[in-house]
Amino acid sequence: MDELCPLCNPQMIEDQKIVLSNDHCLFLQMPQNILIGSGLIVPREHRPTMFDLTQDEWNATYSLLQEVKELLDQEHEPDGYTIGWNTNEAGGQHIFHTHLHIIPRFKDETYAGKGIRSWLKGKENLRPSLSDED
Repeated sequence: MDELCPLCNPQMIEDQKIVLSNDHCLFLQMPQNILIGSGLIVPREHRPTMFDLTQDEWNATYSLLQEVKELLDQEHEPDGYTIGWNTNEAGGQHIFHTHLHIIPRFKDETYAGKGIRSWLKGKENLRPSLSDED
């Protein structure tokens, strides 16, 4: 456990709550104005990235994800989900305790139908080829 990590110590983030848990993972939520019902699945142990999870933690993440889906289906009746990991700085990770984002999605959203890759596939994200560097 990292004493300065807000995911090792969920009480460090105001209004963050442990909603569901199992032996290896927690499902955390905080009040959201935009991403209603969204939350994070985090391992109880401090693991910097998803690549650092143990097999037991992977299995527990999967198991808790099923429980989270059931809960969010009952509470919010979403039309879909966006679920993903951000890993390392270039991948968008800002808290270096791995966390799986669970985001309920709805047909009436501005970005309905847009998934994780929609922003990454934009022309502005095109990497210059090696031949362009000459």
